[in-house]
Amino acid sequence: MADPLDDLNAAPAAQAQAQLADLYPHAPWVAEQALRSRPFRSVADLRQRLRQAVDGASLDTRLALLRAQPAFGPLPGADAAHAERLAQLTAQYAARFGFGFIAADRGPRGTPLDGASLLEDLSRRLDNPPDAEQEEALRQLHRMAELRLRARFGEPALGNDIWDWHEALSAYSDPGYAEKGQLTVTYLTDAHRACAARLSQWMRDCGFDEVGIDAVGNVVGRYRADRADAPVLMTGSHYDTVRNAGKYDGRLGIFVPMACVRALHRQGRRLSFDIEVIAFAEEEGQRYRATFLGSGALIGGFNPGWLDQKDADGVTMREAMAHAGLDIDGIAALRRDPAAYLGFVEVHIEQGPVLYELGLPLGVVTSINGCVRHQVQILGLASHAGTTPMDRRRDAAVAAAELALYVERRAASDGDSVGTVGMFEVPSGSINVVPGECRFSLDLRAPSDAQRDALVDDVLAELAAICQRRGLRYAIEETMRAAAAPSDPRWQQRWERAVDALGVPAHRMPSGAGHDAMKLHEIMPQAMLFVRGQNNGISHNPRESTTSDDIELAAQAMLGLLDALSNDTTT
Repeated sequence: MADPLDDLNAAPAAQAQAQLADLYPHAPWVAEQALRSRPFRSVADLRQRLRQAVDGASLDTRLALLRAQPAFGPLPGADAAHAERLAQLTAQYAARFGFGFIAADRGPRGTPLDGASLLEDLSRRLDNPPDAEQEEALRQLHRMAELRLRARFGEPALGNDIWDWHEALSAYSDPGYAEKGQLTVTYLTDAHRACAARLSQWMRDCGFDEVGIDAVGNVVGRYRADRADAPVLMTGSHYDTVRNAGKYDGRLGIFVPMACVRALHRQGRRLSFDIEVIAFAEEEGQRYRATFLGSGALIGGFNPGWLDQKDADGVTMREAMAHAGLDIDGIAALRRDPAAYLGFVEVHIEQGPVLYELGLPLGVVTSINGCVRHQVQILGLASHAGTTPMDRRRDAAVAAAELALYVERRAASDGDSVGTVGMFEVPSGSINVVPGECRFSLDLRAPSDAQRDALVDDVLAELAAICQRRGLRYAIEETMRAAAAPSDPRWQQRWERAVDALGVPAHRMPSGAGHDAMKLHEIMPQAMLFVRGQNNGISHNPRESTTSDDIELAAQAMLGLLDALSNDTTT
């Protein structure tokens, strides 16, 4: 049977343009320009070329494209109330932005969108600034074209299955959250242990040779190599969540390699190394103050003092582990021998807007940012807001605000550094009192420790200068310091080659968030692959999402990496 992409590549220009005419209605120039890039290496390559044709056009041309699109009508089966509300909102939308509301009528898995979700999205987008909404409308056009291509070239089978695993696992949630329809899974709760049991069963169903739950609650699956005493590739991510979480943070990095092992098993293939997939039991530090407990245990980083920590209900970690049937005495034996491992790779949703804004499905991580956090107290003099002249005030809050603005400027001038004042408090503040005290947090991050430390030094020097100039005192406490985790160059290149082989640009980017990979980095080489998030990349939020099409590409990239690595280790 002929390959549809081969047919498209070989077709005369007019015929090829006719085949793509429906992808961007009323804009034949999009297909015409994209076809100049033939031959397309893959459907993903075709998608990117179409998008580039639109994104490279002038602003007036892109606005004309938006204005040419047909009006969005009620979804099939919508009742009168839905149709009336949709008509009201779309009229407001057209008046505000100058073009009709544009949205894909199918969701991230390609299934029909429900009316409530559509109205919620439309209401939210009405608040966008005009330039931001123009870009969002274009992204929706690109998604509609992607769905039409899917209908023509085939469903993302792996991506759909991985999507369904996420949905099924999200059924488990802690008490108090499950009743509200919110996803929260914290360490060793009933929901957490139910997730572990479900993951264990799915791993067995995928064809793993060994599956078990270790002494800290990690779910560990091993798919054996084609020979004994082979080296091991470790991969995985965490299955616990923050409170009221999204469905993909962490879990995507478990399900993608699970699907790859299932594909290998169905083909009867063994590689030249063992594949160890680990669903880490704890990364978020929500129930106990023990972040990266699951991955940290594998590098000998489990702190016995954690066992006496109590959760909000007074349950110690020791008691929770005993209730879960875990062998506390076996924790020390979890430490891995780095000599037995080729390295660690992790797939993760980006948790940010970069890939979404660039229109790229995948990103190759160059480094996980190092981070330093402080709690700061500035002390001035509380005084009457009406009688204290402006030039005689010792205002602690204004000093903190001045520093926050400096953090914004300094981090923005320094490549991929970021700085955040995330907590800001005026104790005993009053509307008619000049603040005499201000407490706030500092979170400073950068891709390398040297860059991070330079940022920290400059911010702390500015804090001292501001307080001296304003006649204030301050106290500062460093509460956390995490080293940066640069990707191993060879492993980063492997991800880049795997992404490029799909016909997708291999975009390099740092990770501002922490990941299990930064713990494994301490004993073995590591590198990460990011998957684009939808909804402007929002994460730690119920709106966190990605498409089954992007998941499919991540799974294909990992299969490509595994194949290439197997060839490397046998030659």
